[in-house]
Amino acid sequence: MVVGLFSSFSRVRPITPLAKPVFAWHLLVVESSERLSKSRPRCLRCFSSTTTPTNLERTRNIGIIAHIDAGKTTTTERMLYYSGFTRTIGDVDDGSTVTDFLPAERARGITIQSAAITFNWPPQKLGETESLSIRDLEAKGLPRSAVSHTINLIDTPGHADFTFEVLRSLRILDGAVCILDGVAGVEAQTERVWHQASTYRIPRIVYVNKLDRDGAAFGRTVREVGLRLQGWPALCQIPWFKGGNGRFTGVADVVSLRGLLWEEGGDGKAVKIVDLKTLEELENQLAQELKKARIALVELLSEHDEVMVERFLESEEDHLAVPSNDILSSLRRCLLQQGNRIIPIFAGASYRNMGVQPLLDSVINLLPSPTESPEPEVSIDGIKGGLQRLLDGDLIMEHKRKASTKIKQKKRGSHAMKESSVEKLESCALAFKVVSDAKRGALVYVRVYSGSLNRNCFLYNTNLNVTERAQRLLKMYANEAVEVDSIPAGHIGVVVGLKHARTGDTLISYAGGKSAPPEPLNAVQLRPIDVPPPVFFASIEPQSLQEEKSLRDALALLLREDPSLHVTMDEDSGQTLLSGMGELHLEIARDRLVNDLKAKASMGRIEISYRECPLGQSSPVTSIFDREIAGRKGKAGCTAIIEPFDPAADQGLPKDVIFVEGRDGNQVVIRSPGLTSAKGEGSKVPEDASVLPPHLNISAVGSSLYHGCLAALARGPQFSYPMHSAKVTLTFDISDHLFGSETSVSALSGAARLATQSAIKDLVTAKPNGGTALMEPVMNVLISVDEGSLGSVVHDISSARGGHIIALDEDTSVISSTVSSSPQSMEEAPAIDITRIYAPPDPFGTVGVDISLRSTTNHHRTIAAKVPLKEMVGYLKHLRSLTGGRGTFVMNVDRFEKMAPQRQKAILADLTNVY
Repeated sequence: MVVGLFSSFSRVRPITPLAKPVFAWHLLVVESSERLSKSRPRCLRCFSSTTTPTNLERTRNIGIIAHIDAGKTTTTERMLYYSGFTRTIGDVDDGSTVTDFLPAERARGITIQSAAITFNWPPQKLGETESLSIRDLEAKGLPRSAVSHTINLIDTPGHADFTFEVLRSLRILDGAVCILDGVAGVEAQTERVWHQASTYRIPRIVYVNKLDRDGAAFGRTVREVGLRLQGWPALCQIPWFKGGNGRFTGVADVVSLRGLLWEEGGDGKAVKIVDLKTLEELENQLAQELKKARIALVELLSEHDEVMVERFLESEEDHLAVPSNDILSSLRRCLLQQGNRIIPIFAGASYRNMGVQPLLDSVINLLPSPTESPEPEVSIDGIKGGLQRLLDGDLIMEHKRKASTKIKQKKRGSHAMKESSVEKLESCALAFKVVSDAKRGALVYVRVYSGSLNRNCFLYNTNLNVTERAQRLLKMYANEAVEVDSIPAGHIGVVVGLKHARTGDTLISYAGGKSAPPEPLNAVQLRPIDVPPPVFFASIEPQSLQEEKSLRDALALLLREDPSLHVTMDEDSGQTLLSGMGELHLEIARDRLVNDLKAKASMGRIEISYRECPLGQSSPVTSIFDREIAGRKGKAGCTAIIEPFDPAADQGLPKDVIFVEGRDGNQVVIRSPGLTSAKGEGSKVPEDASVLPPHLNISAVGSSLYHGCLAALARGPQFSYPMHSAKVTLTFDISDHLFGSETSVSALSGAARLATQSAIKDLVTAKPNGGTALMEPVMNVLISVDEGSLGSVVHDISSARGGHIIALDEDTSVISSTVSSSPQSMEEAPAIDITRIYAPPDPFGTVGVDISLRSTTNHHRTIAAKVPLKEMVGYLKHLRSLTGGRGTFVMNVDRFEKMAPQRQKAILADLTNVY
């Protein structure tokens, strides 16, 4: 039995049994401008190693993605502790974690915004030189984790309301670690972020966490990975339960054929390394299962990697004899190849300090460096290509050939054009996040893709066509920062002092100072970050009129930070509507507005803008307007009739019509016996206009009467809502309604308003079958659910919410990428045969799930429906409860629809209770 310190998964130095090793701690950094937390000291090694350009081969840009409460932040805390970045382990429940530093995060115990942090793994010693290249390591038979690497890690939120925060982080990552709860398995948000990562072709490994909890089932979770994530699980570790069914004490490493045993209750630094022979003596059942797992792993890799087949034959077809480095290389090749479906799986219990160090080694050994990631996509005026094509000048040449097909250039000329346009390009970066810091100002997080972004350089924003100076550059360590002179390509950093940069903007620095880059270089744009549509709405109002401006400024700042928030103005109700990804999302936005940005505002429920429609035709009503207007006598008359309007019906118009206009679902027809014009809107040619006073013409008469009618239609007779689906016919008879010079434009407008108001009132009093009915806005809704939840969602929409199902699985092209179930490439790939997946038996006899039944639930269905807006307010929370968190929807306004009498009665009762 060998005991060692886990400074690296593959190179372990023997120590005395279960001794508590101490890393070579170094001097602490004390920055005058950025003072670090005294209670959470950081090691100088971690700062100094990242302030200078590092070898890109030994750099990893990774993210931690998972469902909420799977253990992302807890795992991140252990990574920082074992790397030497911190000397104590933070606790989510105590609010002492490094990456969850916001007060709202610590109060709720969840991650709200992604946090970036940089550290080294394995920890680097003072004076240690890392001169070995990757090729040298391979020649010596050592894994990549044998030398120290720089890891830029982003801890992302797990709550579905903060999907955009995950999206913009995934956009700039090279790899990801997906953490699963060993008890809950593959949950809803896990599926969503997994498929989002697939759209960016990000290699991922899976870490099954919380195996120390009662009910944890590693084997069941592995099968769910194949079923729900549509990949082939490659088990690199299996859990070690004491005695076969006791407590979780460690893991058995399938790649190196050894056991890793942690001390119970320890900090996780001391690890017993048990070889296969000793493991057979101590835990024979585990040793036999480890051999089965190795055979399954080699067989799986042989199906997807031809090199592994050669290594297997060279090992005399002995699965156990295949070298561990060859297995790591094969796993890496499978992860990096296009269309990969291999998913390496690891095990652990982060809260008990077990399994994190080998996970870090796997990040180094399996996930790609920036140089191995897919080439970033750029575009110039719609012409797309890889970034290298831009740097070589080929993309610019293609743009210029399309812009000017007449000029034929020789090879010398084309080469000179490439040199002159690209050689002065110093750096190209993408702004993926903006944070407003009270002390530092606007912090713009950037990923540099080429060149080096230097302090005090001028950055040209190709989206906004503005140039700004990068006054300061920072390396972020959660909420702490260290100032640096440059951010090299392949790294993530922060630019301070940019006033205009937003999420998704492309920033380039060009030799020439403030001057903008020449065309077409000034139009270069990296692939933008897609913003999902909002699904939850609330009203936000200032506490007084004096606070309107400050509220607008605070909202503008908030929207710059979080583009997934939307602010709109409801013209009918006058409310300012704030929309986002969910109830918690808006609650956090409100707290940020009130507490951080000091906006005096309150958030409330949305007022639904209803309408009134006529049920019958009114009697002709004539009104004479006779009063002074601005000190001058005004007099005019008009006759109005109001009736229901059906846009689909072809209603003929009389010959004496001088004006026809439709607006807000209503139609206004103006007749004038004695005046004739060519029919049709905008064409008014009088046949004899001499009967009108000099200050009037037919166009002025029609426009005045029309606007007066619209003013009257703004208020219904019974419920005071605007009129809708109403046809108003105004008659302006010259002989009865024209009073010479007293008939002015203002008088005509007043006469039309009085006549229309009288006609609207007549709807209620004149006829027994008249009156008005309420109309409500109806939404086009597209709902994405799994097969198992289809019935309950359809029943809820059609019965409880008064909606109408239009279609199933049709017109899915308009669905947002965040709603769709999976990328196209994943849908076209063959389904995973779950019976071929190897998974160790669960020690507590977990009852197996009907595979055929479970496989049908993974198929996503799309429901197209029309649902009243009132029923969709707060629907997201209800939909998640119906679908186990897997349902999503998007919607837009379709039309106004007349209510049934029973629904109208219920709505009026609800409005009465509110007010």
